[in-house]
Amino acid sequence: MASSPFPSPPGGFAPAPVPLNGRKYEMWLLVFATLVTTISLILVEVGQDQALSWDLAKYAAAFLTLYAIAHAVVRWLAPYADPLFLPIIALLNGLGLVLIHRLDLSDAQAAQFQGQPAPNPDANQQVLWTALGIVVFALVLFFLRDHRVLARYGYTLGLIGLVLLVIPAVLPARFSEVNGGRNWIRFSGFSVQPGEFAKILLIIFVAAFLVSKRDLFTRAGRHIFGLDVPRARDLAPLVVSAVIAIGVLVLNKDLGFALLIFVTILVMIYIATERVSWLLIGLALFFAGCVLAYYLFAHFAERVHVWLDPFATYNTTGYQIAQALFGFATGGVAGTGLGSGRPGTVPFAKTDFIMATVGEELGLIGLAAVILLFTVFVFRGLRTALLVRDSFGKLLAAGLSFTIAIQLFVVVGGVMKLIPLTGITTPFVSYGGSSLLANYALVAILMRISDEARRPALAKRTTPAPTPIADAQTQMLRRP
Repeated sequence: MASSPFPSPPGGFAPAPVPLNGRKYEMWLLVFATLVTTISLILVEVGQDQALSWDLAKYAAAFLTLYAIAHAVVRWLAPYADPLFLPIIALLNGLGLVLIHRLDLSDAQAAQFQGQPAPNPDANQQVLWTALGIVVFALVLFFLRDHRVLARYGYTLGLIGLVLLVIPAVLPARFSEVNGGRNWIRFSGFSVQPGEFAKILLIIFVAAFLVSKRDLFTRAGRHIFGLDVPRARDLAPLVVSAVIAIGVLVLNKDLGFALLIFVTILVMIYIATERVSWLLIGLALFFAGCVLAYYLFAHFAERVHVWLDPFATYNTTGYQIAQALFGFATGGVAGTGLGSGRPGTVPFAKTDFIMATVGEELGLIGLAAVILLFTVFVFRGLRTALLVRDSFGKLLAAGLSFTIAIQLFVVVGGVMKLIPLTGITTPFVSYGGSSLLANYALVAILMRISDEARRPALAKRTTPAPTPIADAQTQMLRRP
């Protein structure tokens, strides 16, 4: 037998070197995010002719401490997770804190001009919500040691998600309605938006359902008009859940979340089946639903009219979007500079329209930079979906990544009058506790999947093959 041109050394080849986990790069990127946040806070104070105070040091110290804790948690619980996830959300969260602080100064000036006491700064509350978000992030990583466990409870989590969507619909308006939309739970000063958490639970359910029924979606069923349609009994749980979720959101006048959930589910079905027919069916249902909603719901028709011509109703319903467009025009390419614009003239500038503040004070360059950060986050999430080995992890990572992308498109498109306004907040940037907590939980799940995908396989010990007896050397053995 001819000898191999690459003979194995005695004891076999050494195991491949373990790849770097990237935690060092994550640490330095977090330091960079802290520096950018601190410098931006100083620029806001200078732009508003404010004296530098200890509040800035307080915000910077709190920001650095919180993300140092998050970094330590990732080193401990998910050492091989993608090193870009945490720095990206830190930079976005820091930018949100800067803009909220800037709008706090604007609110204080407006109150002083009207002879009223200055309102409590929302930036302090945002720091508190960030701290709670880091706690949720750490708890999810601690208790969720294997993302595949979620697949076992997919139906249960989906049911809980539907219940969370239904609760605001059955509560009296005084406990659930804010700005015309019934999507909150409010009791004695405490408020939470359950749809933010329901979104994640429904994505987990859809991923678990599609993995368990994938063959039925691609093989079983009927061939109608060139499209492969699964059997009704196989499709029923998904259809019923989607109809209930979207129906409740429409009745609650929360059209933005309805669009978000519908598109996310449609994208996940396409990823699972690789059938363009599902996209065609989904688009047909989407346009049919838009036409139906236009004629059935007055608030939807009003938003369409405002979208078509906001200046026709400038003094009433069109004022918000018109002011946002004025802000974008004022900002131009480079922006007016942090603290030098007038973003406070836009209603709900801290929540739904915080991207208008970005466009006015940071300009097209700053707005493009923020969108680029989200793009990198989504790209790394989809890369995680490609790398992970199990089908459930692939669908879940893709669904969580796409929901961020879709949410950003809906937010920016609404603020810039590309699509009708929906009222969804910008992830990690807008003011609000429910959105921040839910999105930190989303990132924790994504990092758990990434840790599994990037974790090197354990090197197996190779034992040398036994030497043939004919080739064994003679040994001297002592008599016992």
